[in-house]
Amino acid sequence: MKEGYKIVYKDVVDEPRSLEEMLKHTPGSRRVPVLVEAGQVTIGFGGT
Repeated sequence: MKEGYKIVYKDVVDEPRSLEEMLKHTPGSRRVPVLVEAGQVTIGFGGT
């Protein structure tokens, strides 16, 4: 973790609202993790 960054973990399996939010950031992709930093979205461990 970079110093000064806030990380928010969301459980998309148990929290339907979190799943909806994730799908807005990822054009329908259900791959995790989804990282959103300064408006830039990275999907999966390899990044896209």
